[in-house]
Amino acid sequence: MKKLLLAMGLLSMVSTAFAAGKSCDELKSEIDAKLKTKGVSGYSLTVVDKGSVADQKVVGSCEAGDKKIVYKRG
Repeated sequence: MKKLLLAMGLLSMVSTAFAAGKSCDELKSEIDAKLKTKGVSGYSLTVVDKGSVADQKVVGSCEAGDKKIVYKRG
């Protein structure tokens, strides 16, 4: 019984950490590194509020979904 409670406690802590999400700067730098590895150039990544995305291409979500990272060519 104690092991079950311990396991449930650990799982709830892990799920809370994932729900918090990554910081925008950390995620933006990871996406930037992946794009550079693939040879992509001439783009910009911008952090915006989730309500102001409009018709831009969203490539990431940060700060527990409150902000989005958008990709723009050129």
